Amino acid sequence: MKKIIVAIDGYSSCGKSTMAKELAKNVGYVYVDTGAMYRAVSLFGLRNGIITDDTIDETRLQQAMHNIQIGFKTNAAGKQETYLNGENVESLIRTLEVANGASRVSAIGFVRRELVRQQQRMGIDKGIVMDGRDIGTVVFPDAELKVFVTASPEVRAQRRYDELQAKGQPEAYDAVLANVKERDYRDTHRAESPLRQADDAVLIDNSHMTKAEQSALLQHLFDERTR
Repeated sequence: MKKIIVAIDGYSSCGKSTMAKELAKNVGYVYVDTGAMYRAVSLFGLRNGIITDDTIDETRLQQAMHNIQIGFKTNAAGKQETYLNGENVESLIRTLEVANGASRVSAIGFVRRELVRQQQRMGIDKGIVMDGRDIGTVVFPDAELKVFVTASPEVRAQRRYDELQAKGQPEAYDAVLANVKERDYRDTHRAESPLRQADDAVLIDNSHMTKAEQSALLQHLFDERTR
């Protein structure tokens, strides 16, 4: 079976990572969560006073980029976790504060260019599933399978709300919904690599799909491309 690149793009909290992880596991591909990479940059900025509620010190961030080493390791349970400068930060990057910062730093040109460079290097040998905002349009415009995932803001906010509750990180639903809508606006209106559906991407609206249904659809698309 030939190896391909699978590029999964879409809005925040629409289940891209869940779909990508499961497909990668089922077909033996490498999975890369590019959103986690931007969250790691956000966490670094918040920890070091580079990112505040009102501003991002872009000069300091650009100077610090060469000190931000992001990697992924699989734990004993088979789950991939994100590492920032050798520290496991998987749980720390999943807060609303870090997510909001990630949406802001992802609009900065030099941040995107550096992380895109790293992402493209990861896919040299193909056999990779990568999800994010610009994978099919910028990182891998020649990917053999491109998918664009969407769902209504209300559905995505409820999913995110339930996820935070399960992790013991309670947030008001209205705050989560506002965050989802704000991130949507930033992602689609930024000057650098805005979120958009690639012309040759398959659109999946999973607002009313079960995880099993969306996984089966993605597997079918993958099988078609690798015959």
